[in-house]
Amino acid sequence: MWFPRLASDRVLRARPTEAPFALTLRLSNVERIYCLNARAARLGLHRGMPCADARAFCPDLLSHPADPQADARFLATLRRWATRYCPWVGLEEPAGLVLDVTGSAHLWGGETEMLADMRARLARAGLSLRLGLADTRGAAWALAHHAEGIAAPGDLLTPLGPLPVAALRLDDESCIALQRMGLRRVADLAAAPRAPLARRFGPGVLLRLDQALGDQPEQITPLADPPHFAVRLTLPEPIGLAADVMAGTARLLDQLCAKLKAQEAGARVLCLTLRRVDQGSGQVELRLAGAMRDPARILPLFERGVAAADAGFGIDQMRLEAVRVEALPVQQIGHRGPAQRNGLDDLITRIGTRIGLQNVRRFLPADSHIPERGFLVAPAAYSAPEGPWVCPRPRPLRLFAPEPIVASGPQPPEQFRWRRMRLHTARATGPERIAPEWWLQDENWGAGLRDYWQIETRQGRRLWLFHTPQNPGWFVQGEFA
Repeated sequence: MWFPRLASDRVLRARPTEAPFALTLRLSNVERIYCLNARAARLGLHRGMPCADARAFCPDLLSHPADPQADARFLATLRRWATRYCPWVGLEEPAGLVLDVTGSAHLWGGETEMLADMRARLARAGLSLRLGLADTRGAAWALAHHAEGIAAPGDLLTPLGPLPVAALRLDDESCIALQRMGLRRVADLAAAPRAPLARRFGPGVLLRLDQALGDQPEQITPLADPPHFAVRLTLPEPIGLAADVMAGTARLLDQLCAKLKAQEAGARVLCLTLRRVDQGSGQVELRLAGAMRDPARILPLFERGVAAADAGFGIDQMRLEAVRVEALPVQQIGHRGPAQRNGLDDLITRIGTRIGLQNVRRFLPADSHIPERGFLVAPAAYSAPEGPWVCPRPRPLRLFAPEPIVASGPQPPEQFRWRRMRLHTARATGPERIAPEWWLQDENWGAGLRDYWQIETRQGRRLWLFHTPQNPGWFVQGEFA
């Protein structure tokens, strides 16, 4: 299965258009056409063409930046879909699939009916498709790219003979060299003496020829299914005590964590299913603050959930599954730092099981000189501590909404009333002028500039005041410890 316009079809499925359309990609500091629709191809445009030349030929050309990673994900999705025809489906990158339909075609009424079903379904999905079916992988590739159809079993040279030598999946240099020797078709290459070809081109050209004609084997390697992180324990006698359930959970954790370690992964969400003898079941879900695969650290975190589980008349089967898994590669660590981090994750997990992980939050620095925007509040389980906090000027420990006070003039007042208290200024440090962020709309900073002062009062209060020059006024916004 070859998708000649996979990238452009993927984009046009969401935003259809009848105009000439192309995806562009920067190669060697030049914007070139990466993929284009049929309308643009009929106008003479082709892949690899500079975008400037393409717009000269077609002023109405619509373009969009290409996303090869999204195309690869889309091709992987098509691979999963293609398993409806056979279990052995592999990728033929960058825009193809290879299927081993041996023993599967009769389920669709034959090879012709199966290919017709493929065309119909993918046409409804808005995808261009070319199909080739043969005894070998190389012959099927050649038919899909150069002469769509089905090759008769046992005779591959007849359908492949008229095709160009590029149908053998050769590189451009080899194809050009063969054409200069007069070997333009596959039949010409098959009839030529093999020894001179092997001396000049090496074994690669003849290997591709033999693979296409079936003289050399070529296997289809399907993508392996993702690992399934789940283990099960069937008990000979029902259990009901929390200590027994914890002992069974410990055995399951040892097996599960061994699987996680083999894949260099860690669990973030674990689900323990307890099946009772009355065919009912209960679940204990554990959400971890960080990816873990250490049984000794995870087991105590199950105690609260297991103690609250209903054992009924007894539990005869236990199943533990890592519902959510994250990468946890092996790292070179010290003897002090990781222990502190692990302890913090365990503490967050214990608190999160009671009030929810999303309710345990931490402050993170933000890239803004505006006092109110200098920090972020994020869930501690889903964010990493960042720092250090860098502030060129001291900031108050307590920050609140600006509260107006009665004062006049650009200099700090000698005395003022704030929150029903009469305060006298002992020392003033400043001003620190802060300008608003003009690219963001903020009603609180609509007055413009602010001149901040650190005020120490005779009554012991250390306040953070600011003055607005555009609209004269004084406000208290924070208090130092």
